[in-house]
Amino acid sequence: MTVTSKEFKRAQRWPLFAQQMFLVALSFAYFAKALSGSYMKSTITQLERRFDIPSYLIGVIDGSFEIGNLLVIAFVSYFGAKLHRPKIIAIGCLLMSLGTFLIALPHFIIGRYKFETSIRSSVNSTSDLSPCPVRSSVLAAGPSTSSVPSSGCEHESMLSMWIYVFLGNILRGIGETPVQPLGISYIDDYALEENAAFYIGCVQTISVIGPVFGYLLGSVCAKIYVDIGFVNMESISITPGDARWVGAWWLGYLIAGLITLLSAVPFWFLPKSLPLPERRLAKYSPERTSFIKDSPLLEHKYQADEPANFLEMAKDFLPTLRSLLGNPVYFLYLCITIIQFNSLIGMVTYKPKYIEQHYGQSASKANFLMGVINIPAVALGMFSGGVIMKKFKLSIMGAAKFALGTSLLGYFLSLFFFAMGCENASVAGITRSYTGMESLYKVDSSLLASCNADCQCPETNWDPVCGENGLTYFSPCLAGCRTSHGSGIDTVFEECSCVAVGNHTASAGQCNNRDSCHRVFPYFLALSVITSFIISLGGTPGYMLLIRCIRPQLKSLALGFHTLTTRTLAGIPAPIYFGAVIDTTCLKWGQKKCGGRGACRIYNTTAYRIAYLGLTLGLRTASFFLCILGLVVLRRHVRRQEHNTLANGGTAAGELQALRKEENNSCNSDQCPQTADYGPERETRL
Repeated sequence: MTVTSKEFKRAQRWPLFAQQMFLVALSFAYFAKALSGSYMKSTITQLERRFDIPSYLIGVIDGSFEIGNLLVIAFVSYFGAKLHRPKIIAIGCLLMSLGTFLIALPHFIIGRYKFETSIRSSVNSTSDLSPCPVRSSVLAAGPSTSSVPSSGCEHESMLSMWIYVFLGNILRGIGETPVQPLGISYIDDYALEENAAFYIGCVQTISVIGPVFGYLLGSVCAKIYVDIGFVNMESISITPGDARWVGAWWLGYLIAGLITLLSAVPFWFLPKSLPLPERRLAKYSPERTSFIKDSPLLEHKYQADEPANFLEMAKDFLPTLRSLLGNPVYFLYLCITIIQFNSLIGMVTYKPKYIEQHYGQSASKANFLMGVINIPAVALGMFSGGVIMKKFKLSIMGAAKFALGTSLLGYFLSLFFFAMGCENASVAGITRSYTGMESLYKVDSSLLASCNADCQCPETNWDPVCGENGLTYFSPCLAGCRTSHGSGIDTVFEECSCVAVGNHTASAGQCNNRDSCHRVFPYFLALSVITSFIISLGGTPGYMLLIRCIRPQLKSLALGFHTLTTRTLAGIPAPIYFGAVIDTTCLKWGQKKCGGRGACRIYNTTAYRIAYLGLTLGLRTASFFLCILGLVVLRRHVRRQEHNTLANGGTAAGELQALRKEENNSCNSDQCPQTADYGPERETRL
């Protein structure tokens, strides 16, 4: 059977087409996983309010992704390389999609969201209850109404709904595991060497775009009320800027899950392996060809003569790991990145919440700013760092100095964030006295005063009203209001005994009189962009330092162990203890329907700023001490390597001259015709 020229050309084009298809599919998978990951961080405050949980539990949920990743990373990295890699990636995308859908599941089984309010939903409402029910003599000695569990408590307490989010995020972590190691290795195995770097760069670029769309999706969903389509929106008396507002967090997870599901489709149609390009195969020396045949990643193409013994591999693992950790440069680099990743992950996880709580911005606006301003600045910084390193041809020492210099500059600029503070919101009984003259910082203290002593007021229902005196009151009842007119957000409360000025009225919602915050917020954004860009400049040189400071045969183990330790010691604990520290700055906690502490309603913004920024910059301060030590050790390491290279080079040159002299003395040109074939390339091989 003869093969036509058209069929031959088609056969030659197929590997290139398959490479390009795999590149497109992998880029889409990277985009999908980055989008869903950043969307998770954008919904932190929505999940807190919807499930009435503190920040440290949100940290547990956020860290569960890394837990799922670590459960299978060793198995996937080893066994996945021996199996059908595109199909393993497809299975991973399916698991990510399933986990994302599981996160959204509680919305459909938990029931409608109910928030505390004493405002009538419509003008036609027949309910005309007084915001200040009179306290009878019997009730005066009895428990507060807030301590009595409401109806439906038994059903509510059967299972904490946030467990579904926790399990779904673990499943997302399991599914994400094969995408990077198997995808990058597939490209590196079958693409031409000059194309492989370009292809991997394309994939990494697409992965940076994912978080931009993730935060933008979070911004859009945060504007939409959580029960959109199930309730009459005219009856909703709160706005997106209210601490009780919960956006349609579930909608974004459905969209992200669908995108991730679509990303799995192309991988089912891609081959297990591709023929190596002839140009690439021709470049291999006999030694490298032998190495390729022994490589586990290409075992399906080149079968080794004898399968590796698992016990022998296990015995070699510990000595190899000991050798790797015995490299002082690598060990110090590992310690530095663990500390800095703790700072980075904690800061990024709670930055949208910091913008909300400290500067009084809505969750929608905070997510929009993260996606449009901060993430592009980080991407531009990483790209610019790579360009600078290539243009100036930085050595390993130059890369280390450049990374340290940018990190220090960003650190010193970040200190100005402490000066960009806001005053606390003026809330009667919490940050201000009921007269408005004295500053208070009472944590979970009684909100009762002489002006509202006659009212039977629950002290845990956050239903703020703004008095004519510019003071926010915890609820109309605690403001001593007797009557009201209007409905929804236009409700006006009258005869408020605690509002001692004007007509004794109060309007629905929190007072928006923090003008100094609005003035300083643009400067905060500008400095945030500048510091993000400068710190990101050192990202690429720092990563190249990791690759160059170790022996080539230990590179895969070094990169894998670095990923494992940073995820274990930074990705999991950082969101948890950052959240726990933030919880200590809460001034007033909400209460769950069945009793017990819910989500925080009011933070001490000054303490919040000091705790959040202090922990972030404190960790980076500790890392700089190790950076200085690492720079000293690296300089010694480089000098020792240069000395060894010069010594080995001189020895090799002497041996070569002696060999030539011996050959010239032992034979003439007719007897040894090969002697004339010596050239620079031949000498290099010798």
